Order: sequence, then structure tokens, then C-alpha cells
Amino acid sequence: MLTLKRIKQNSQAVVEALARKGVEAREAIAQVVDLDQARRALQAEADTLQANINQASKEIGTLMRQGQQQAAEQLKANVATFKEKVKAATERMGQIDHELSEILVQLPNLPHESVPDGRTADDNLVVRTEGELPEPSAARLPHWEVAARLGIINFELGVKITGSGFPLYLGAGARLERSLINFFLEENSKAGYLEVMPPIMVNADSAYATGQLPDKEGQMYHVPQDGFYLVPTAEVPLTNIYRDAILEERELPVRITAYTPCFRREAGSYGKDVRGLNRLHQFDKVEIVCIDTPARSYDRLEEMVQHVELLLQKLELPYRVLKLCAGDMSFTSALTYDLEVYSAGQDRWLEVSSVSNFEDYQANRLQLRYRSETEKRNVLAHTLNGSSLALPRVVAALLENHQTAHGVRIPKALQPWMGVEELRWK
Repeated sequence: MLTLKRIKQNSQAVVEALARKGVEAREAIAQVVDLDQARRALQAEADTLQANINQASKEIGTLMRQGQQQAAEQLKANVATFKEKVKAATERMGQIDHELSEILVQLPNLPHESVPDGRTADDNLVVRTEGELPEPSAARLPHWEVAARLGIINFELGVKITGSGFPLYLGAGARLERSLINFFLEENSKAGYLEVMPPIMVNADSAYATGQLPDKEGQMYHVPQDGFYLVPTAEVPLTNIYRDAILEERELPVRITAYTPCFRREAGSYGKDVRGLNRLHQFDKVEIVCIDTPARSYDRLEEMVQHVELLLQKLELPYRVLKLCAGDMSFTSALTYDLEVYSAGQDRWLEVSSVSNFEDYQANRLQLRYRSETEKRNVLAHTLNGSSLALPRVVAALLENHQTAHGVRIPKALQPWMGVEELRWK
């Protein structure tokens, strides 16, 4: 959530920054400024009234001791009037706080100044491309055909059991998922991330704190009887560990990682983009989350991107890094890098990771602060997160890029977990 301080410092700059994300916010920002001014005026009025009450209370005692009963009673009547006015001002301030919150939660984060302009994915900036693309070949199969030939993923049974977007992994397919999860968690742990096993359902407060509510309510699976939401990403429970927390600066950076199944309704998805493993309602993902100071958060962002790149290199997959344009970024992000792997069987790029810096946007909603050693006060932290990695499209790329005459080659880094060097055609 944007801070009032940032809005008041330069409301025009905030309006212009939000316009880069395709949000017309001039009227909303003007409302925020007006409401804040009204609240400050009410607070000043309440403070003055309270001072009058305190002074009158002292005078009442003096008058009573002097036997001036009538004057004391008049002051008591004045105090009663003052208290009613304080109560009214306090109630109105509460209403204003609610109105301010309702407006602020509807406003996305501001894009970082380095974020390129643009509206759609076509405007994203390719930062670098790594690895050699496989030679085009008519014999190279898309992953859904590879999976069927190997007998490792059954999409039809998933439809029978639940519905589309819920594949069933069998034998080596299940082992491949488990191997990738173990590999990612082990690599993350080596890089200094503390492994956590969080709940996969969260309450509304948690979804609100990380920005899924109200922005993505329609994309989340909801359990209305209990008010719980199935997690769309481990970012939600991991970041909420630190909701309403005040950390010591020496504790930063915080680095945590977790595997969870993830659930997204993906309403309106259709066509080639959803075939096979391209877009699912339930999928496995390993997440990394980092919390640090504002001065260091962009260094952490680059480190996280490099870590994800290293994972893709160890899986021997060609990939590229994109800096998202302002219009294609998420609601909560200030700057996002997407990492995409090349899909040889589909001749297209598939996103497998988004690594984002939210600056203090999430922290303001979370009320996550740290005690600054230099400023000698509590300061909003910066939060970051990234996929490390999302499995479905990684599996798709492995099955498509590593095809051989005999089946699918397993990258060396994954062989200790899989126990085989190749999955053979049946």
C-alpha cells in the first residue's frame, strides 16, 4: 500500500507514475490528500479540546476548594461539551481512516524509475539471453506428446478426477516433480535461504497483507465456510510470517524458501497457452522471499535473479531475462524480472519465474518494520520474492529440449535425485 508520506511529498509525481501502469488516479490521489488534510484538522481540534478539558479539570478542583460551586458547575458543563466534541471528532477520524484505506488498497505500487514504459508483454525489455537454442526439428515433440509416449503424465485422468488444469503425474513423472522440488530446495538452502514448510491455506488478513486481496480475489480458490484461501504462491504465507513484526537491522537480510502446491483459477484462459503443462489450476512451485533495508533491496533483487539463472543453467536450459514494462507488471511490484525458458517442441518462450522488488508497498500493508541503527527509529522494510522455480513449464522445457533418439536425457545436476540418466521411450 502506498504511504501517505509518499503521496503528500509529490502527489503529481504519484499520479504520473501510476499512469505508467495504466491507472488514472488523479481523482483518487486528490481525495487522499483532501481526506488527510481533513483528518489532520480534526486531530488538531481534538488536541485543543483535550487541552481545554485538562485545564478546566484543574480549575474545577481549585474552584471547589474555594467554595465557588456555581463557577465549578459551569466549567463542568463546558467539559461535558468539550468531551462530546472530542468524541465526534474521534469518530469522524475513524471514518476518514476507513475511507483512506479503501482508496489506498485500490492503488497499485509505483513502478521504479528504471522500469521501461509500455502496456503489454510485447513492450518488455529483453535484458539477456543465455544458452544455445536447440536446432529446429520436425521430429521434436511438444511435451504433452512426450509425456504420453513416456507414460509419465496423464491429462485425461486429471480431468476425470477433478477437471482440466489438474494433471496426474505417474511413475517417473511423479519422481521428476519430486526431484526438481528437492533440487531447488537444496540449492536455495546452499544459497542461504532458510527452508520453511508453511500452511497452504491462508486467512483473508494474510491475503490482504501481501496484496492478493482485493486485487486478485477472483483468481483465488476460496473456502467460504472458514474464510480461508488456497495459496496462489508460497509468497503469501512466507511473507506473512513477518506481519506486524519489528525486526532488528542486524537480522536483515531475511532469506526464506518453501515448496508448496499452488492454486489459481486462471479464469478466461484458453487456446494453445493452456495446452499440456502451459497453464494449470494446481501446480508445484518453490519460492524464495527476501526482506532487507531500502538501501540494499535492489542489490538483493539482482542476487535473486542470478540465483534463478544458476538453477536454469544447471538444468541445461536456454533462457532469457526480461525486465517487465510498467503496464505488464503486477499490482504490487515496483520492478520485476521475468525468466523464460525456450520451449523447443512449441518454438516459444515460457515464463518460469518472476522476481520482484515490492519496495515498502507490501511492508506498509504488513506493518513490517525494522529498527534502523542509523536513523534510530522504526522504518518500513523492503520485501522481495521470486519463483525458484515454478515446475510445470520447467518440466515442459526439460521434456522438449532434452529429447534423444531413445527418450529424454536427464541433466547431470538432476541425476542424483532421479537415479537415472535418461527416461526411455516405451
